[in-house]
Order: sequence, then C-alpha cells, then structure tokens
Amino acid sequence: MLLLNIDHIPGKEVEALGLVKGSVVQAKNFGKDFMAGMKTLVGGEIEGYTDLLNQARQIATKRMVDEAEALGADAVLNIRYASSSLMQSAAELTAYGTAVRILSAR
Repeated sequence: MLLLNIDHIPGKEVEALGLVKGSVVQAKNFGKDFMAGMKTLVGGEIEGYTDLLNQARQIATKRMVDEAEALGADAVLNIRYASSSLMQSAAELTAYGTAVRILSAR
C-alpha cells in the first residue's frame, strides 16, 4: 500500500474510491502520568507520551490501510492526522485520506 501526503501520484492516473480513516483512543497510564508530572519540574521531552502517540499513530494508520484494502485500493493519498482530547486521561488520534486505485501511467 502506497501512503502519500500529496494529492496525486506523479505520472499515474488514479480512480478515487473514497475517504478512509482509522482512529484509536489511547488512555494515559497512571505511572507514565506521574513521571510526566515529575518531568514538568525539570523540563524536556516526556518520552512516555511520545511513545504513546507513536503507538496510537501506528494503530490508526493500520486501521486506515485496512479500510483502504477492503475497497481494493492501491494507495491512500493526502493523508492527514488529527488528535483531540476526549477526557483528562484519554486522547483520540485519527488518520484519514483518500483511497485510490492506480489505473495507468499518464
């Protein structure tokens, strides 16, 4: 599956199959939350949250790709990521884009 953050594939003609998305809601771990609070005292990257976001991004991307494959897509174009806080200890991460079938070279 070709994943691109542009709206076309250079030199290829494509058929748009529709919007595909994948999302995940991740909850913070109390231990990581405590350590993050401690980290705010001294500054720097909060690696536990970075890891949590990376994991959420991978899950959301895989779900988006699974949806695209079910449509018979060869690629997902114009991929975007969005996140939002659902409650104090959980966040949603969504990946979305346009599923396309590659038809031919131009």
